[in-house]
Amino acid sequence: MTAASGPYDGTPEGTPEAAGGPKDARGDDARELLPTATPARTRAAVRELLRPRRALAWTAFAMMAAATAVGLLTPPLLGHIVDLVTDRRDAGALTLPVVLLVAVAAGQGVLTAIGRTMVSRLGETLLAELRERFVERALRLPLDRLEKAGSGDLTARVTRDVSRVAEAVRGALPQLASSVLAIVLTLGALAVLDWRFLLAALLAVPVQAYTARWYVRRAVPLYARERVATGSQQQQLLDTVSGAATVRAHRLEALHAGRVDARSRAAVDLRLRGVRLLMGFYNRLHVAEYLGLSAVLVAGYLLVRDGSASIGTATAAALYFHSLFGPVNVALVLLDDAQAATAGLARLIGVVDAREQTGAGRPATGEQGPRPAVGVSVRGVSHAYEPGRPVLHDVDLELRPKEKVALVGASGAGKSTLAKLLAGIHSPAAGRIEVGGAAPDESGRTVGLVTQEVHVFAGRLADDLRLARPGAADEELREALARVGALGWAEALPEGLDTVVGEGGHRLTADRAQQLALARLVLADPPVAVLDEATAEAGSLGARRLEEAAERALEGRTALVVAHRLSQAAAADRVVVMAEGRVAESGTHDELRAADGPYAALWRAWSAGRAADARQDADGAGRPEA
Repeated sequence: MTAASGPYDGTPEGTPEAAGGPKDARGDDARELLPTATPARTRAAVRELLRPRRALAWTAFAMMAAATAVGLLTPPLLGHIVDLVTDRRDAGALTLPVVLLVAVAAGQGVLTAIGRTMVSRLGETLLAELRERFVERALRLPLDRLEKAGSGDLTARVTRDVSRVAEAVRGALPQLASSVLAIVLTLGALAVLDWRFLLAALLAVPVQAYTARWYVRRAVPLYARERVATGSQQQQLLDTVSGAATVRAHRLEALHAGRVDARSRAAVDLRLRGVRLLMGFYNRLHVAEYLGLSAVLVAGYLLVRDGSASIGTATAAALYFHSLFGPVNVALVLLDDAQAATAGLARLIGVVDAREQTGAGRPATGEQGPRPAVGVSVRGVSHAYEPGRPVLHDVDLELRPKEKVALVGASGAGKSTLAKLLAGIHSPAAGRIEVGGAAPDESGRTVGLVTQEVHVFAGRLADDLRLARPGAADEELREALARVGALGWAEALPEGLDTVVGEGGHRLTADRAQQLALARLVLADPPVAVLDEATAEAGSLGARRLEEAAERALEGRTALVVAHRLSQAAAADRVVVMAEGRVAESGTHDELRAADGPYAALWRAWSAGRAADARQDADGAGRPEA
């Protein structure tokens, strides 16, 4: 499916929002949050991301290991200095150890810088690919799936979850790699000094292992709940702010303020529980440090007393264990960031996998080929956004190849719903829609949709157009603009097609934005097009120009046009009238006018309104200025 216009605003007919009620009237219990990946799937996804970059990962690991190994020479050198002082050697004997200490510091610094740079490069590359996959999949999720989840869930994943993963990649990953290497190699160095020093140091491990297990068992579900609570909080804020006018009209300020307060308190309570959990984690780590250092000092005292080790060796052992405080604490403390990042990563990968399950088999954007003549069949279609509140009832409709059908009817008749079902944005609750013999969501790029809500993406006008066909040449862009009557104003912009438009750039008027959407439709070149009141935003002066642009954009395509103005219906091959979610009439413009049914009544009312507007304009033109 080709969404030629930009995002749909997500307020379908038949929902509480469309009916004038407050948003989120169903409450959280009715929401179906987007999926979250299992721990096994999360690990598998990370391995998939790492697989093409194994050489970089191993090289970075080797650099970090070398930096840590060089740093481990410091305690023995200091211990050697202690032995020299204890033996009352002359000051000249200290020169070589001091020079070596300087060399060790310099070498460790250089290797650490190289290793961390490589680890950061690896992490940023993985993060960038993950973000790209997430955005790509999220943009292609079925709209009804997003509506059921609520915009707050997706917003929380795009903002907080991505930020948590990014923070972990930029800070936690290099530190964790360095800390784990330091722990392993330091324990090996203790064993080289004397196996009894290693045994003494390992007395701290049971306490640390218990602390880590105690923390992880509580942190994983807590952080997962906190992510969900934050998404719920953002959803309520978005619903309340976006529906502020409706909330005030129904005097529901207190109710919505209470909902915001309740969800904010729930999120804050979970955050405070996380802080208390972290404080208990730190307290247990301090106990492990005290036990381990005491054991190493006692072992050193006994070994020196028995003559099994020198004072310098015992000093080196104590320094080794003391140097473990930082890496061990960092590694364990990073469990906090790791758990938060893992929870966020699972939510991101859940969205990535959801796209793979729901949209497999669609060709990539920009693939072009011969455009076949495609018909559309709607058989027994019914649909409801909420159980018990049907919007469409057993609708049957056939669109012959290259036929243009206008869909008319009163507001709430189900026109936009049928249009979006045909475009594949929603799946019908009952019945079947076939586009060229396949369901819309399985038919590839065969249906293009232009809605009343058009988004102009921030960036160069040429890049905005190429969203529909990434490989389009400049001449193809100009041809598409010319076809919809937009080339003149586009080339008159300050920098032509290179002019930055959208947010922060040159603002396009409503009718020019619609022409841009129609030009994207021309570039995408789908055999079937759906226009959902695509010319409604234009004023009376631009309406005719937009209708002509839409006519040219639809040439040679099978088209369903939700008509805002009945002049569009009069120009269509066939008119279908909808009422209360059913097809009330179908025929040509002349046939339906002669039948004197619902369409004839609509035409008379619309014609009378146009005549009244024309008289008012004439009176205004003849009235002298004050």
